[in-house]
Amino acid sequence: MSVDVFEPLAGLEGVGSAAQAARDAVDVLLRDRGLRRVGSDMTAEALLRGAHASAALAGSTATPDEVRRGVADGLASGAVRMTGELMALAPQVDKAPVQVWTRLHQLAAADLVGPDQLGHLRTSAEPVPDDIPGLPPAPGADEMWERLSALARSLTRPTRAPGLVVAAIVHAELAVLRPFPTANGLVARAAERCLLVARGIDPVAVTVPEGGHYVLRATYASGLTDYTARGLTGVRDWLLRSCEVVTKGAELSPLASSD
Repeated sequence: MSVDVFEPLAGLEGVGSAAQAARDAVDVLLRDRGLRRVGSDMTAEALLRGAHASAALAGSTATPDEVRRGVADGLASGAVRMTGELMALAPQVDKAPVQVWTRLHQLAAADLVGPDQLGHLRTSAEPVPDDIPGLPPAPGADEMWERLSALARSLTRPTRAPGLVVAAIVHAELAVLRPFPTANGLVARAAERCLLVARGIDPVAVTVPEGGHYVLRATYASGLTDYTARGLTGVRDWLLRSCEVVTKGAELSPLASSD
């Protein structure tokens, strides 16, 4: 019998109600604006805003205008590249998560590392990456592989946990494990976005959760550090923060400001 690892986390104090409130914020946005009005241009705009915010969190100095014109730095260009395939990758994330994550890295890091490093999961013979400022050291390759494999298996099994909780845990695990040589933050945030689409939280990808993370950037690294170091209390706090991120992502949607 398979174990549902996500459901107990959804039952931590305050998480269930916070997840429902965040889901309601997205549902109100979609209902009030009308799903029939969500065209591909609105999705593209939301994804572009998310790419800029995610890249900024990773250290990019590109402006939104530079991102739109395609003249941004490597971090922002990689984030934009991921948006081009995100909607196609989302349906696969529950079936072949590792393949989705490695594809996201290929897109994110194309301007940052050599071809042999794209989509490459690190081994014990390689340096431990340190590409998300403020986090404690990443685990060694053996522990990383073990936890990554367990996470992937859990994603392919049924769960009664809200999709938002699943997405937040995947984000945290990928950020903490840092399985790739670089661009791990970009991949982690895109993986979260994929799951918010796949699990029906925002199926048309018109919210901007990466923007929510950017608005709350002062607690990004500390939230992940607590997730690692403070047991279930740290996990609960990360999940509560993630619920706030999704709510802010709905507020930042281009739908919210459209006529």
